Amino acid sequence: MTHPIYPDLDGASVFITGGGSGIGAALTEGFLRQGAKVAFVQRSDASGFVEEMEASTGNRPLFLPCDITDITALQSCIAQAAQAHGPLDVLVNNAANDKRHTTEDVTEEFWDWSQSINLKAYFFACQAAAKHMKENGKGAIINFSSISYMMGNSGYPAYTTANGGITAMTRSLAREFGPHRIRVNALAPGWVLTQKQKDLWVTPEGLAAHLDRQCLKDTLAPEDIVGGTLFLASDSAKMMTGQVLVIDGGVVVTG
Repeated sequence: MTHPIYPDLDGASVFITGGGSGIGAALTEGFLRQGAKVAFVQRSDASGFVEEMEASTGNRPLFLPCDITDITALQSCIAQAAQAHGPLDVLVNNAANDKRHTTEDVTEEFWDWSQSINLKAYFFACQAAAKHMKENGKGAIINFSSISYMMGNSGYPAYTTANGGITAMTRSLAREFGPHRIRVNALAPGWVLTQKQKDLWVTPEGLAAHLDRQCLKDTLAPEDIVGGTLFLASDSAKMMTGQVLVIDGGVVVTG
């Protein structure tokens, strides 16, 4: 898939959470092909992915191993990325975990674990990134949410609660950071068929039912989310903040 070129992203300092697999890997590649200086964190080893990206794009990303639930480590990685690539221009909060669960099975420990990945880490990444963006006099933050909470889906209530929180947080931070010309938007993908989704959740019946809800009857791939993210990160969206961009094939409607 070919994406438009945004000249202002060439040389931009970009930080992505979960940037070595799934949607995150597609985002890393997308920014690398814009000429951006990309740093990403991930808990699992992504050394092979780094080599693959350098070979295919000619642009080597910086991989910083990190469990994003360790806030001190996460903010330290953001500082390392800024030292290597310059103060952050773009933050993409992408990492998440949509482990299935029912309300009756949720323990306090599971609840705290889910929120620590799906909401808490987002806030503290924004906090750290904003300090660098203020130095630049502008910046762009993209917080990944999901259409799951908009649909009122069951099967993962702790996850959908976090998704709703991400949208609310995005709006509040957009208001707070706006005077510094830092834009904060959310991006809500639909059911993107990453390898993890295929391995754990996709069934022929479930996929058919979901496609029936979509206006567009094609399945979503990680690459389908890249264009919207690049747009939100670029100066083409310089007067867009506090918004939720939905890329789901036409399941939910906004406005």
